[in-house]
Amino acid sequence: MIPFLDLKAQYQSIKSEIDAAVLGVLASGQYILGEEVVRLEQEFADFCEVKHAIAVNTGTSALHLSLLAAGVGPGDEVITVPFTFVATVSAICYTGARPVFVDVEPVTLTMDAAQLEAKITARTKAIIPVHLYGQMADMDAIKAIADHHRIPVIEDACQAHGARYKGARAGSIGTSGCFSFYPGKNLGACGEGGIIVTNRDDHAKTMRMLRDWGQEQRYHHLLKGFNYRMDAIQGAILRIKLRHLEAWTEARRAHARRYSSLLAGSAHLKTPVEITDRRHVYHVYAIRSRDRDELQRVLSAEGIQSGLHYPIPVHLQKAHADLGYQAGDFPVSEAAAREVLSLPIYPEMPAWHVDQVAAALEYAYVS
Repeated sequence: MIPFLDLKAQYQSIKSEIDAAVLGVLASGQYILGEEVVRLEQEFADFCEVKHAIAVNTGTSALHLSLLAAGVGPGDEVITVPFTFVATVSAICYTGARPVFVDVEPVTLTMDAAQLEAKITARTKAIIPVHLYGQMADMDAIKAIADHHRIPVIEDACQAHGARYKGARAGSIGTSGCFSFYPGKNLGACGEGGIIVTNRDDHAKTMRMLRDWGQEQRYHHLLKGFNYRMDAIQGAILRIKLRHLEAWTEARRAHARRYSSLLAGSAHLKTPVEITDRRHVYHVYAIRSRDRDELQRVLSAEGIQSGLHYPIPVHLQKAHADLGYQAGDFPVSEAAAREVLSLPIYPEMPAWHVDQVAAALEYAYVS
C-alpha cells in the first residue's frame, strides 16, 4: 500500500530529538505557553522574516484573532475565495462578519485578483487570499487593490510554510499571516497548533491578549478574549521540526518535479503549475482530470491512497447556505472541485512510490 501521508515515518526519522524535547517539557512542569512557546515564536518569526509571531492552538484561531485585531466585527464584509478548507470562512463567521467570495483563477486556483475590485464595498474590512496547496496567491495584484482602498490583507498561509512570492516569505506581505500546525501540514504538531505572524506591533499586542482570555497580566482582563493558547509540548516539538523544514520542503519539491516529469505526456491530466517568482512548497500535489473519480477508484484498487482537496466549494456547503450563493456562481472553483485529485506526497516518501503512482495513472487510461 502507498499511503497518502505517513506521519510515523517522520517521527521515526527524528525520534530521539522529539522524545528528548517532550520529556524536557514534562520535567519542567510548564505545560501551557512558557519558554518553549516563546522560543518557537521567535524562531518562527525569524523564519518568516517578520517582527512578531503569536502561537495559538489552531490555524482557525490564528485567522479569527487576525480578523479581530484588524477590527473586523458584526456587519462587516470580508472577501475570500470559495475554493478552500471551510476554516477560512468559519473564522470570518466567528467575528459576525459576512464572507464575500471571489472566484479563483484557473491556473493556480488562488484568488483571482481581477475580480476583487468589483466586490469591495464600504463594508469591506479585510481580504483573505488563500495560498492553496502551498503556492502563494498573486500578492502584488491583491495588495495594490487593498492598499488603494486601505483594507488589510490577511494571508491564509495554513498550507504554505516556507513558500515565497518574489523572495518574500508567506505570511510576511500582508497585515498578518496565519499558519496551521495540524499534524499533516508541512510543519505539523503532534496535536493541534497554529501561529500568526505580523510586523504590526499593535496587532501583535492585541492578539497576545486575545489568545489568553484578554488579559495583559494575570487576572487583569482588558479585552473579551479566548482560550487559544498553545501547549508547551507542541511548542517544543515544533521547534525541533522547524529545524528540518527546509530539507523536508526540498524533498517535497523533488517529488513534485518527478511527478510532473512522469505525467507531462498525459493528454488526460493537468499537473500543477509553479508560477515564476513563486516557491511552491507542495503541501498538496493536485492533478486535474475530468475522470477524477474513476482515477481515484483505479488508484485505490492498486493500493494507492489519494485525497480530494476539496470536493465541495464552501459556497455550496449546506452550513453556508444562508449566504445565498448558488451553483454556477463560481465556475472555476466548481470545476476544480469536480476535477482535482491529490496524490501521495510527503518528505520521507520513497521515490519509487512516485513512479508507481504515475504508472498506475497511465494504466488507468490504457486499460
